[in-house]
Amino acid sequence: MRKTWFSKLLVAVSVAGVFAAAPAAAQTTLKLAYALSTSSHYGAGADAMQKVLEGETNGKFKVQHFANSALGGEREVIEGLQLGTIDMAIVSTGATLNFVPSTGVFDIPFLFRDLEHARKVLDGDIGQKMLAEFPKRGLVALAWGEQGFRQLTNNVRPVATPADAKGLKIRTTENPIHIAAFRELGILATPMAWPEVATALQQGTIDGQENPMSVIVSAKLPQLQKYLSLTAHVYGPALVLVSPSVYEGLSAAEKATFQKAGKDAAQAMRAYVDAVEKNGLEEVKKQGMQVNTVDQAAFAKAVQPVYPQYHKQFGKELVESIQNTK
Repeated sequence: MRKTWFSKLLVAVSVAGVFAAAPAAAQTTLKLAYALSTSSHYGAGADAMQKVLEGETNGKFKVQHFANSALGGEREVIEGLQLGTIDMAIVSTGATLNFVPSTGVFDIPFLFRDLEHARKVLDGDIGQKMLAEFPKRGLVALAWGEQGFRQLTNNVRPVATPADAKGLKIRTTENPIHIAAFRELGILATPMAWPEVATALQQGTIDGQENPMSVIVSAKLPQLQKYLSLTAHVYGPALVLVSPSVYEGLSAAEKATFQKAGKDAAQAMRAYVDAVEKNGLEEVKKQGMQVNTVDQAAFAKAVQPVYPQYHKQFGKELVESIQNTK
């Protein structure tokens, strides 16, 4: 009798231990990669994604940030999404045009009048049709994020006219659309992966770079550059991407949550850009940068000879439909 009781006790303890050790629900950790710091607009977008995915899926997903190009440059990250080794990413169109070439149309210089114009195009039919192209390339695009308008910085001289820019060695993304315009201006365009830029600036390998204020501030470029010229030459979108290996395994409800997370990330980036456009100039001035306005009409005129190339590449009708969006 005593032996039977003791045997039952052992079984009960063993079963209880099994249940105590088992998790309440399986949790999936998602690797989210981006090129900038956690305090950047990309970081703001990543935080917004994390809030939705962790907060609205009953703890099924946990988001792990890989900021500052920890998983490689943007091209490597996109390839990782295709392979399924990276789960989510926030990237620039400077990288996506190598995978979905039509996204490069938004990188045409002086295409957009202002932020409102750009957002209207991206949120409308043109932008949404572009997102639908990504699955054909082994990627899922949730939403258009934002970087803002790209500005020119350098260590040689203030740039107020196209003539001032001539001869400057400027880092660019691996973006032939940007490069064609810079070469038309006489700039020595130097394509370079972002993780290499700070060292190149410190060593004088390049004179400068061009990026939106959101990057100039978050990447602490006032510590590396003397002059900021407000060229606003190109609007910089961003993209919130997911690996098909993750997305295709989701339920319909979970896909809706991921879509919401992407849209919240986009809005967080736009809010960051709005704030940095308002406050960033004063901040970089305090850090010692010399800031100047430019003859933007002269710059726009100087790159017009490149526009036939853009029309041939993307279609004149598409380019003009973007320009004419009200």
